[in-house]
Amino acid sequence: MPINADKPHLWKADTRASVDQFNEWFMAYAPKAYRDTRGKTVEHVERGLLATEDLTKITPEIVRESPAILPTLRMSTCPPLARDRLIGLADSSKNLVGSLEEGKLPPQLSTALLDEHLGKITGIITRMLDVDIFPWLGEKRRPTEEERFRSSTIVADRLCGAVADPIVRNAQEKRQLALIEKYLVERGYKLKAHSLGQPLDQMEPGTFTFRLNVKVRNSQTDEKTVNIPVDAVIQPKTATLPHLPVLLEAKSAGDFTNVNKRRKEEAVKVSQLRAAYGEHVVFVLFLCGYFDAAYLGYEAAEGIDWIWEHRLEDLNQLGF
Repeated sequence: MPINADKPHLWKADTRASVDQFNEWFMAYAPKAYRDTRGKTVEHVERGLLATEDLTKITPEIVRESPAILPTLRMSTCPPLARDRLIGLADSSKNLVGSLEEGKLPPQLSTALLDEHLGKITGIITRMLDVDIFPWLGEKRRPTEEERFRSSTIVADRLCGAVADPIVRNAQEKRQLALIEKYLVERGYKLKAHSLGQPLDQMEPGTFTFRLNVKVRNSQTDEKTVNIPVDAVIQPKTATLPHLPVLLEAKSAGDFTNVNKRRKEEAVKVSQLRAAYGEHVVFVLFLCGYFDAAYLGYEAAEGIDWIWEHRLEDLNQLGF
């Protein structure tokens, strides 16, 4: 039986309650999440400055040794360089720069070709360094510790500003999963990893796990399997094996625009799951924030139901 998908008369009131709940959380906790990330980022930027001798020595060798330094270098220019802008200016490739920013060297690239790309990238960055926030560069001297910290803070703010939404989204997801865990533990469930080598319908009753990669068939090749990450996977205590667990997807949003742009993602995911495990797959969204009637109507039409975080007791209807 549907939980909320068949109750459009409640959607507007639930949306208002959910928006209020998200905004209350955001005002109370998002600044802390941002500050915590910012503090770690300042330390990372300071290490980058020291590695480059306070930006006086930006060389291919340094980037090769510490590829993850590249975002710090991009945010040290005037104006700060978006990843795609740097790729265009340096006539480089998205795969190469993407690998570097993940802290890895592209394995297929020869040393000579890698050095050529790194030479162009470091050349662009050196040419565009922001001398206003690194005054020692124009004055050809070493910075004081206070100057280095101040400059690191500015660069860290630029880095965090570029990823502010993911920082908040990650903090909100952790909070949502913690709520689910508390609800389940109070009912005698145990957090227990489920082996990827074990069929999904053999998951132990009374257990749950987070961020499980569920195997489905690749819809393009129809041969190879691909992994679909699911936020929470819960096998009811009353399940008699073989029995498919309940799949919960935690979602939060701070505006209406993005959720309606991305609403097809859940539809694609559930269609792949149904193709792999049958039409009786129980896939439910766990929502907090800006989810309006347009989004909810689309998901309901795709056969996707949801639980509102502000009405956690609706989880009882899933048989837990």
